[in-house]
Amino acid sequence: MTVPADRSAGAPADGAAPVAGDRVELVVPAAPEYLSVLRTATAGLAARLDLTIDEIEDLRIAVDEACALVLGPQALDGSPDLHAVEPGAAPGAAVPVLTARFDLVAPGMRVRVSGPAQTLPTRDSFAWAVLEALVNGLETGRDDAGRHWIQLRHDGPGRG
Repeated sequence: MTVPADRSAGAPADGAAPVAGDRVELVVPAAPEYLSVLRTATAGLAARLDLTIDEIEDLRIAVDEACALVLGPQALDGSPDLHAVEPGAAPGAAVPVLTARFDLVAPGMRVRVSGPAQTLPTRDSFAWAVLEALVNGLETGRDDAGRHWIQLRHDGPGRG
C-alpha cells in the first residue's frame, strides 16, 4: 500500500505547485559526505510533485546510487579525499565536484548527475539493475569536459 506524501511540509508558503520547466541545480564537492544534501533535495522536490512516499523513497535511492556511480569507487572506498586541494595550490584551484540537475517536467522529474568517475560500471552490473528498477528511464553519457553523467526519469505520480 502506498500513502500520499504529506504536502504541507514541502509545499511553498503560497501553496503554489512546482511549475513544469522549473530547474534546480546543485553543485557540491565530490565527496560521499555531501550525498545527503542531494538526497534531501531529491525528496523535497519529489514531494512537491505529489509522488507517494514509496515513489519519493525510490527516487531518493536512485539519485543516491547514481551519485555514487559518478563519484567513482575511489571516493567510496576510503581513498584520500578527492575534493582536498593540495597544500600550496593556487587560490581557486579546480576542485572535483558532483553536479545534480533536477528538471521538473509535468507530471514528473528528470535528474541528471555528473561527477569525476573515470569509468562507469557495465550496464549488466547490480548497480544498473537497481537503478533500472527504481526509475522509468535511464540514460548515460559524457559531457564536453569528459565527465560521466547519468540521467534518471520518473514519469510522475503512480507511474514509478
